Formats: sequence, C-alpha cells, structure tokens
Amino acid sequence: MAVEGNRSLFRVQVIHGPNLNMLGRREPAVYGTQTLASIDAMLADEAKQGGAILSSFQSNSEGALVDCIQATFGEQDGILINPGAYTHTSVAIRDAIAAVGLPTVEVHLSNIHKREAFRHHSYIAAVAVGQICGFGADSYRLGLYALVQHLKSL
Repeated sequence: MAVEGNRSLFRVQVIHGPNLNMLGRREPAVYGTQTLASIDAMLADEAKQGGAILSSFQSNSEGALVDCIQATFGEQDGILINPGAYTHTSVAIRDAIAAVGLPTVEVHLSNIHKREAFRHHSYIAAVAVGQICGFGADSYRLGLYALVQHLKSL
C-alpha cells in the first residue's frame, strides 16, 4: 500500500491480454468501440476517486503476461486482469496468479458465458476473488471497484 498525504492508496496492476490493443477496431459489435487507451484513462480517473494507484500493461505474449504478474510480487496490492483468449487456455497465467498470491479480479468486455462453448471455461476464475463480464468497458470499472473494496476489507 502506498501513502499519499494522509490517505492510503492501494497499488493495482491492470493487465490486458492478447488482442486488447486492437479495441475500437476489433469486432466492435462484440467488444465495443472504446480503445484500450480510453479504458486505461477511465480506470485512472476511477482510481483517483477510489483510492488506488494503477499501473497498466498489455501484451499479446503469454510469457510477457506471466512476467508482469510475477513482477507484482511485493510491489502491488492487487491485480485487475483481462486475460483475453488466454482465459481459456493458459495454465501458466493461472499458476503465476496463484504464485504471487495477490487478490485478483478477472474481467471481460463480453459475457464469455453467452459465447462459444470453448469460452465458457476460465482457468483464471479458480484463483481470482471474482469475475466480472459482459458489461463492456464498465466491466473494468466494476472490477476495479470490487478489487479496491476487497482490499479494504483485508
């Protein structure tokens, strides 16, 4: 936890998985028209009001995402992650989250449970505090709020 003036701030690592750098252009009917930069800006505004300091990272590479998760150990208080397609395939990302032991909230722009059957299973859900999906960019906002509230309860 960081301290700013007389106020404690939670350090949250935001992690965006593969293809999220294409938001705004990629299947807008599914993922909306907001860009990743606009989501990060919205989250930064929310963080200021909600008592958090954010670091944001995006990669299309599974290994880079694992490295980012591992780097949170001892440096961050929680993780807000949209693992993208790795949600359904990556035991490595799941194991990295379990290894660092930080409260993690999984978010998705679309409702993965209403989509193709292969998207219904999440390897991340079992090691996350919770999962929020289906609310577009607001999934991130709701996830950040839930994560900060959870951190306050610890």
